[in-house]
Amino acid sequence: MEPIGGMEQSADQPVDVSDGPASAALPDSAETAAYSYVYAVGRVEPRFPSLALEKEFAQATGRAETAGLTDRQALQSVLSERPNRYLARQLCWVLTIEGLETYILRPRDPADLDLLVEALRPAPSPLDLDVVVGVRGPIAPPELCNGLMLPLVAFDQIYSFDREALLGAIPRPATIPARDEERFRSAAGELFDRFMQMADNAGATDEHRALNYLAVRYPAIYATAADAFGRNVSLAGVEVRPSRLSGVRRIVDVIFSYIHRETAVT
Repeated sequence: MEPIGGMEQSADQPVDVSDGPASAALPDSAETAAYSYVYAVGRVEPRFPSLALEKEFAQATGRAETAGLTDRQALQSVLSERPNRYLARQLCWVLTIEGLETYILRPRDPADLDLLVEALRPAPSPLDLDVVVGVRGPIAPPELCNGLMLPLVAFDQIYSFDREALLGAIPRPATIPARDEERFRSAAGELFDRFMQMADNAGATDEHRALNYLAVRYPAIYATAADAFGRNVSLAGVEVRPSRLSGVRRIVDVIFSYIHRETAVT
């Protein structure tokens, strides 16, 4: 599934970062806990919550055709087989952001377990990305994931792709000629990397949800960056402010500041 496209907003339209519908609910164990919505970009990784499950998986692997496969390929192959889905249900699925274990993921709909298995690449790359959209609940009890105490996220959607697929899906604006295609992709890649390197972005605040949404769903920011670099200006910063249009719903303005390389005018 391509993350770019289908949900664009006009350049002067603020980003609505309200938590979501009042009817949204967490799994039973967290129904009474405080929660917030999450729009996070990271990598989904499986963990064995117990030695018993790890041994059970080893037995299932022994029954499967895994000759010639790497350990990661064997893991993906075994979990993809329908008779072994009980193993996938018992695994602990963790979202890491910038290499840090950040959330424990649980599907709100049991059918969405497939999204977790599909996020498990047989040949993982440091450029792999997973966008997780859901509801953050309480801290998981230590027995849930072998002592790993992280916030639970009941997810509604997971989009799995890699950096190059994202950049390739960004449409080149008509104002940039085809001969400058490489320049546009380079500018888009630099902006995306800047977004991903922003500190402590766990996708749980208004600011971070807005930034992550724009990074993967709004191609206009990449066209603007390429145009700015062509005019000899540099990206000076990205600021998120509460919008004056905020009322019942929380709305923010995301402001990109550019500075001219010769005149230093912002």
